[in-house]
Amino acid sequence: MTSSRSPETAGTPAPQPVEGPDQARNMLVIRLLLVSAFVVILNETLMGVAIPELMEDLRITASAAQWLTTAFMLTLAVVIPITGFLMLRFSTRRMFLAAMSLFTIGTAIATVAPGFEVLLIARIVQASGTAIMMPLLFTTVFALVPAHMRGRVVGNISIVISVAPALGPTVSGAILSIADWRWLFITMMPFAIGALALGAARIVNVGEQRPVRLDVLSVVLSIPGFGGLVYGLSLLGERGGGQFLPGLLALGVGIVAIGLFAWRQVVLQRTDGALLDLRTFASREFALAIAAVSIASMALFGAIILIPLYVQDVLGAEAVISGLLILPGGLLMAFAAPFIGRRYDRVGPRSLVIPGAIVLSASLWSMTMFAETTPLWLVAVGNLGTSLGLALLFTPLITNGMSSLTPQLSSYGSAIIGTVQQVSGAAGIALFISVSSAFAGPGGAATDSVTAEGVRAAFAVGAVIALVTIPLVLMVRRASAVAPTGHAAHSAASTAENSAGSTTLSGAPTKKGATSSGS
Repeated sequence: MTSSRSPETAGTPAPQPVEGPDQARNMLVIRLLLVSAFVVILNETLMGVAIPELMEDLRITASAAQWLTTAFMLTLAVVIPITGFLMLRFSTRRMFLAAMSLFTIGTAIATVAPGFEVLLIARIVQASGTAIMMPLLFTTVFALVPAHMRGRVVGNISIVISVAPALGPTVSGAILSIADWRWLFITMMPFAIGALALGAARIVNVGEQRPVRLDVLSVVLSIPGFGGLVYGLSLLGERGGGQFLPGLLALGVGIVAIGLFAWRQVVLQRTDGALLDLRTFASREFALAIAAVSIASMALFGAIILIPLYVQDVLGAEAVISGLLILPGGLLMAFAAPFIGRRYDRVGPRSLVIPGAIVLSASLWSMTMFAETTPLWLVAVGNLGTSLGLALLFTPLITNGMSSLTPQLSSYGSAIIGTVQQVSGAAGIALFISVSSAFAGPGGAATDSVTAEGVRAAFAVGAVIALVTIPLVLMVRRASAVAPTGHAAHSAASTAENSAGSTTLSGAPTKKGATSSGS
C-alpha cells in the first residue's frame, strides 16, 4: 500500500541528488548542522536541575525560576511555526548564521546576567536561535541526501531530538556539582562560537528561495495559539497544582486561536500564501507520523521530568544521581539510532515501529510498579526500555513522513514536526506532573513533592496513552516516491540538464531549483 497524495504530490519521479565530488562537503554541512542542533537543543532541559540553586542565588520563587524553562518552550512554540516561511524567503546560510548568532548572543548574555530579568531575556534569545535550527536541519537533509540514505542520516538527527533533552539534566547536574549556575552557559560558549565560526566559513545555500508574502494575521494568531497551548500546559504541569484555573484559561485561548489559525491557513493555501501549509497532512504517511511522534514526545519529556523527581523525592537520591539515571537511556538512543536508520533504508519502517510501540508501552506499564523501595538500577532499566522504544519510533516515522512530502512542502513539514514536538513535550510534562501531584499529598491534596503513588498513577496514564501508538504504527507503510510540481519541477529538470558548473551541493542550485527526491 502506498501513501495517499494530494494533487500537489503527483508527477514524475524527480532526479536524485548527485553523489559525486561534492559528497564530502555535503556531509560536512550536515554534520555541522547536527552538532549545532545538538548544542542548542541541549539547553532546553539544562535549567531544570539548577532551579534550587537559582532560587537561592537570585532570591526568586520556584514559580519565577520555572519561567526560565517555560519561556524557552514558549519561544520555541511561537517561532517554529514561522520557520517554514523563513526558509522559503531566506537562504540556508542566512538562516544558519541567524540561528547560531541568536543562540551565541543569548548564551553570552546569560553568563553575565546580573539578575533574573536579564537571565530570562537571555533564555528567550537562546530559544529564538534554537527554534530555527531544527527545521533548518531537516529541510537541508531532505534536499541533500538521496532517498536510499535518508534513514541513516535521520537516525543521527534522532540523536539530537531524543538524546540532547535527556542529557540536559545529567550535564547540568555534573556542572552544578563543581561550579555555580553560570557555568552552565560558560561551558556552552566555546561550542556555540566554534559552530558559528565554522558555519560562517563552510555553510552554503541549498534549496529554493522565492518571494513569499508574510501573512501578518497568521503570525498574530499563531502567537496566542501555540504560545497559549504551551503556556497553559506549563501552568497545569507546575508542581503543587496551584495554577489549574489560569492554565485551563490559557489552554482555552490557545485552542480557539489555533482553530482560527488553521482556518486561515486553509484559505491562504488556495493562493500558496499560507504561513504553515497544512497540505502536508494530505500525505497519509506524514499524518500518521505526526500522530505517533506526538505521543512518543509526550512520553519522552514526561519521563525525563518525572523520573528525576521520583528518584529525588521518593528514593532520596542526590540531584546528580537522578540526572545520571537518565544518561544510559540517552546513550542507548545515541547508539541505536544509526543502526535503526540503516535498517529503515533497507526494509522500511514496519519492522521497526511496530516493536517500538510495543516496547514503549510495555516499559511505561513496568514503571507503574515503582515504589518507595525500588532499586535505582531497576529505575534505570525501565528508562532504558522507554528509550529503546522511542529510538525505534522516532527515526523511521520522521524519515517516512518527511519522504512522503514534495520538496515545496518540505520546509513546512519540518516546521510542523518541530512545533508538534514542542507542544507534545509540554503536554507530556503537564500530564505526568499534574497527575503525580494530584495523588501526592495526604488524601490526594497536591503538594510540591511527588510520592510513589503519584508516580505510579502518572505512568499508568502515560502507558494507556502509549497504547494508541500500536494501532497507528500498524497502518504505517513505506512512503512512495513523490516529485516536485510546477516551478519546483521545472527547476529540478533544469538542474538535471545543467548540473555541471551550476550547482553548489550534490546538484542543488545556489538559489533556485531545489534538488529533491522521494523515498
